[in-house]
Amino acid sequence: MILGTASSVGKSTLVAALCRIAVRRGLRVAPFKAQNMSNNAGIAVGGGEVGRSTIVQAEAARIRPTVQMNPVLIKPEGHRRSQIIVEGHPWRSMDALDYWQRKDALWEIVTRNLDALRSEYDLVIAEGAGSPVELNLKPRDIVNARVATYAQARTVLVGDIDAGGIFAQLLGTLMLLDPEERALVVGLLVNRFRGDPALFTDGVSILEQRSGLPVLGVVPWITDLGLAEEDAVALERGPRTASGETVIAVIQLPAIANFDDFDPLAREPGVEVRYIERPDQLAGAAAVILPGTKHTLAARRWLRERGFDVALSRFPGAIVGICGGYQLLGEAISDPLGVEGGGGAEAGLGLLPIETIFEHTKETVEVAAQATMPWAQGAPLRGYEIHAGRSHIRSAAGAPVAQITQRGDAATNIADGCHTQDGRVWGCYIHGLFTSPAFRHAWLQQLGWQPRSPNTNPLDPYERLADTVEEALGEEGVARLLGVT
Repeated sequence: MILGTASSVGKSTLVAALCRIAVRRGLRVAPFKAQNMSNNAGIAVGGGEVGRSTIVQAEAARIRPTVQMNPVLIKPEGHRRSQIIVEGHPWRSMDALDYWQRKDALWEIVTRNLDALRSEYDLVIAEGAGSPVELNLKPRDIVNARVATYAQARTVLVGDIDAGGIFAQLLGTLMLLDPEERALVVGLLVNRFRGDPALFTDGVSILEQRSGLPVLGVVPWITDLGLAEEDAVALERGPRTASGETVIAVIQLPAIANFDDFDPLAREPGVEVRYIERPDQLAGAAAVILPGTKHTLAARRWLRERGFDVALSRFPGAIVGICGGYQLLGEAISDPLGVEGGGGAEAGLGLLPIETIFEHTKETVEVAAQATMPWAQGAPLRGYEIHAGRSHIRSAAGAPVAQITQRGDAATNIADGCHTQDGRVWGCYIHGLFTSPAFRHAWLQQLGWQPRSPNTNPLDPYERLADTVEEALGEEGVARLLGVT
């Protein structure tokens, strides 16, 4: 099991690396995260939702993700409430106190799914969440040391040296673990080291002497992997791409969801994806995207309060909405059943002739489609839908963005999305559509972008990640961590 000293120390990426390292040794391996909190989700086998990190880790393990790998997913909705996804499907919305009062039922779900994975795979690599020694939360733990203790798992503690305070991180966490939890820790891992690891030789000695545990490796900072970020915390760390002549502004809505939709755009040479929160930041952008959000009505009010209504009505470039962002572009949004919590209705931005009504049934399904946009006619699309709202076009001023040909395992032929007659404003429910090179390039060329040689590393990112981590661990570190030779 991989435990971290805090959130965002690199646990998810290291689990992905270890999954690929194990696969290369001939093991059937699966990732496991008992409980995750993220609005960046994807679709597992059978249509359930799991966190984005689980999907990345399953890809690294060369398997398809299942809901067993992430049985509890918390999706913040705002107002101190979250939607709880259990085994891939919405359970209920609740506040933190109500959630933790149900920890016994949740723990039973966690152990049932972990047991199922352990019976199916040679190796299960579990990941913790945040710190395992938040002492006020520890009695309600269902994701960190309690999982390690239940499984009697070989456990590695990871610290982020780039964040500073690596000795306090690792030694302090060890000190606060209960004796039976600490006994499971087989080593320490120093992550995100910049420079020559030989410069940290004295640091390794100090950690080993003070902890009585080996430092299994000093993992360097790894750049340009192109793997999806899971949490909105990543947006707070600054720009996701270098500057480019084609600027795409993404409005960072409250409870932003699935912003990894735009990673394929950010990886294109000459494209800059810029996350913004104020209308004046639209200056110089060729396009603006409204992303998904876990609370569409609250996002609508936020846009109005920030002055985006006027700014978007005057914006001369392309305007795009994905999922919740698509709903926001319409003429009317209503939630008569209180699906998003408070219920109510709002006038949309009025940039697309659509109306959205929220229903209790939530669509979570992988889809294949063909674009029907005038500038991308017939381009193949693959992605997924995660939404409760249903939108319909209200007038001939709008036309569908795509024709869906497959939903899950079933063939179909239904329209999705809406675009204006000139194709400048459009939106749809298909997350992941920018992974289609033909569609992505066609849209970027509408913005004046010109194709050029890619600047991405040609090596499979999972192979490059595994190579880097395996070199840092060495054979002894890999053997100690995975229990294999």
